[in-house]
Formats: sequence, C-alpha cells, structure tokens
Amino acid sequence: MNLTFTFFFNSILLGIGLAMDAFSVSMANGLNEPCMKHRKMCGIAGMFGFFQALMPMLGWFLVHNLVMYFHAVEPFIPWTALALLGFIGGKMLYEGITDKGECGDKPGVGFFALVVQGIATSIDALSVGLTISEYNFTEALLASLIIAAVTFVICMAGLVIGRTAGSKLSGKAGILGGVILIFIGIEILVKSFF
Repeated sequence: MNLTFTFFFNSILLGIGLAMDAFSVSMANGLNEPCMKHRKMCGIAGMFGFFQALMPMLGWFLVHNLVMYFHAVEPFIPWTALALLGFIGGKMLYEGITDKGECGDKPGVGFFALVVQGIATSIDALSVGLTISEYNFTEALLASLIIAAVTFVICMAGLVIGRTAGSKLSGKAGILGGVILIFIGIEILVKSFF
C-alpha cells in the first residue's frame, strides 16, 4: 500500500469535486426546511457521504470485474440523475408554491426522497472507479472514506447555509430549493455532453 501525501491530497480533491452537487442539494434541503434539527442535518449529510463513498467503490468493483457492463450503462447515468433530481425538485417546487409558510406544518425531506437525492447526486461518482482503478481494495476503500468525510463536511455547510437563508426567505424557500434541484439535474446532463 502506497499512502503518500499525493494519495490523500487527490482523495480530498476528488471529495470536493464530487460533493458539489450534494452541497447544492443540501442547501436546497435547508432552504426547504429552515427549522431542521441538528440530528436530521447529520443524518442528511451522512446519507450523502455514504452514497459518495459507495459509488466510487461500486465503480472500482465494476472496473475490476465487469468492465464491459460498466461502459454499457455509462451513457444513462446523467439521464438518471436528471430524472431523479427533476422529480424531487418538482415535488419541492409544488410544496413551496402551496406552502403556508409555517415551520411546524412544512414537510421536510423524507427518507425515500433523501435516498433518491443521494443516488442522484452521487451516480456520477461511479466513473471515479476508473480514476481509482489502479488502487488495491484497501486503497480504494480508504479513498472512498476520505471522499465520504469531505462530503459530510461540505453537506453540513450547505445545510447550515440553506437553513439560515430558508428562515429569512420564509415560504418561498421551497420554491428556490426545487428550482435548484431541477437546475442541478440539467447541469449534470449538460456536462455529460462535453
């Protein structure tokens, strides 16, 4: 195992790059639920970190064992992210439009929606399996755990920013959060063409 400064530095940079979509979605979740408790914030950031670690490991596994299948599904990854984020963003948009603006009545992000968001924002991390394919299993796992830790910290920051802005924007924050999620889905799709 070759754990150099470069290994850790590259893993942190990968984590930062991969966490940007999850950061934006976390911010949208905070906007949508300005009264969110700290425990739920940790759960949301942890869920995003989990998926950001799972997807590179899954990609690593695919590269090492099922390369021919991985290339077959790769073109569908951006479309899947767009569909998932569009669905959740549309739901948030609808709830934001019909919201009366009171904290207690405002529906927060549920477990199923959070899982969908986690998959949608991390599905592009499957391709990181190509980047870390020269690593052995232990190195790939460590890199994935570093990515998860970086994602957790970045998502917590997104939740805090969104929650703070959400309490100031009151009833219109859910609309902004939904628009952000839809935009992220479109951005993932557009980036896949370049």
